[in-house]
Amino acid sequence: MVALAKTYFDAAYAMDADRFASIFDPVALVTRRGDGNSVVVTPVAAWLDAVRNLTSPQDAGAVRADQILSIAMTRDMALLKLRLRIPPREVTDLLSCFYLNGRWQIVQKVFAAEALP
Repeated sequence: MVALAKTYFDAAYAMDADRFASIFDPVALVTRRGDGNSVVVTPVAAWLDAVRNLTSPQDAGAVRADQILSIAMTRDMALLKLRLRIPPREVTDLLSCFYLNGRWQIVQKVFAAEALP
């Protein structure tokens, strides 16, 4: 799981959609709070398209601040809680994973972002 987290952090720092795609199941979903009390659910393919249009923290010269906050595992399931900086925000991700086809894959990403101080 640490290797998956490292790949995730590297992909986020470079905003590398192809690297993200390598660790997400093709039917994965990305979920966040919308405005007010709404929830926004996005298929991973659409989220990856959005990633391709973002300026990467690397290109912006941002300093990395990657943290694995926790890892919970049971048989072929895992939950990673990660924190990273994607200026101007700090992002907390909950990544639900399954061990599928001989490797760990993210099947659900739930995240929240807060403005950096």
